[in-house]
Amino acid sequence: MVYNSNGSDASYHRTDTGAVLRSGREILLQAFNWESHKHNWWGNLEKKVADIAKSGFTSAWLPPPANSFAPEGYLPQNLYNINSSYGSEQLLRALLQKMKQYNVRAMADIVINHRVGTTQGHGGMYNRYDGIPLSWDERAVTSCTGGLGNRSTGDNFNGVPNIDHTQHFVRKDITAWLQWLRESVGFQDFRFDFARGYSPKYVKEYIEGAKPVFSVGEYWDSCNYNGHFLEYNQDSHRQRIVNWIDATGQLSAAFDFTTKGILQEAVKGQLWRLRDPQGKPPGVLGWWPSRAVTFIDNHDTGSTQAHWPFPSDHVMEGYAYILTHPGMPAVFYDHFYDWGNSNHEQIVKLIDIRKHQDIHSRSSIKIFEAQPNLYSAMIGEKVCMKIGDGSWYPEGKEWKLATCGHRYAVWQK
Repeated sequence: MVYNSNGSDASYHRTDTGAVLRSGREILLQAFNWESHKHNWWGNLEKKVADIAKSGFTSAWLPPPANSFAPEGYLPQNLYNINSSYGSEQLLRALLQKMKQYNVRAMADIVINHRVGTTQGHGGMYNRYDGIPLSWDERAVTSCTGGLGNRSTGDNFNGVPNIDHTQHFVRKDITAWLQWLRESVGFQDFRFDFARGYSPKYVKEYIEGAKPVFSVGEYWDSCNYNGHFLEYNQDSHRQRIVNWIDATGQLSAAFDFTTKGILQEAVKGQLWRLRDPQGKPPGVLGWWPSRAVTFIDNHDTGSTQAHWPFPSDHVMEGYAYILTHPGMPAVFYDHFYDWGNSNHEQIVKLIDIRKHQDIHSRSSIKIFEAQPNLYSAMIGEKVCMKIGDGSWYPEGKEWKLATCGHRYAVWQK
């Protein structure tokens, strides 16, 4: 019997890009870290698909599928060659087939801001793509990164040719490639890498053309700091993410980097940060929860890169927050599979409560306490939670403790 945790098979084949966003019941797993390319990754993940499904994940974000100059996958060249350091095309297709059987959608990491050239062209730069599919010339490369195209419509990713998305022939080819990933390879969802690098109106065009079931963009820029001190007000930061989402025609969600930045400071005895002046959550999830993908760490912020890591002794408090709150939570591979059975079980229990109490991206939230060592809130009508050292529990005999751990507790009716 195939384990089917996430609704009918029909929902799996649905191509209505809005249905998943309207439902808001996504729980994502980032199914890799920065070192995964060293470990026969497609084969490793295939053995875990049953557990991923049973744990309640709706979608698993996989590393970039195309062959790349850097083994992690983020310097692509031939986009149609999906034999990579993560494994062969055959193993990838087998993994996606198994995910399909278990009703977990596969999310492709879409790296289309930049592309490594094959041959030297204008100015002696490697800014041509002769001899491989999508054999573009220098017009496909922005003028600011050594090509003959237009200026970039976003920020530059340095050291490699950046793709000029203003060119119609480029967009036509990228759309066709995305359609191939969807229809031939078997990916359902997209994660747009380095989304600051090109205009979000092109993300809208690519989503409309390839019709992923769900999309999320990586719009990551720095939070507001005063020296090393994170400022309380991060409204300008979350506004930039909200503006990006809006400019995709509201078709894409975005990773809630604002919540990540605030939460990882808040758990260090600054839980007052978790209520904004309007009494709402202070990240994207406080303003546009139906488009906010919350997370604790990823392959850049955590893993062996550790550019902006969540404090490791507070990770379960972080999950107690995002897995009970509105928005769409994402769990990081390392925390789920590499940090021991206890972490795995605690995360599964929180996912279980979220599903059984039907918490979704738009669930209501009432924040009771936001003090240095105590944060507590009610989500929907049937879940209360607290994090921090402070003592708190909901009033009334109808509340039962559902789960608890180090510095967190969750109650349900």
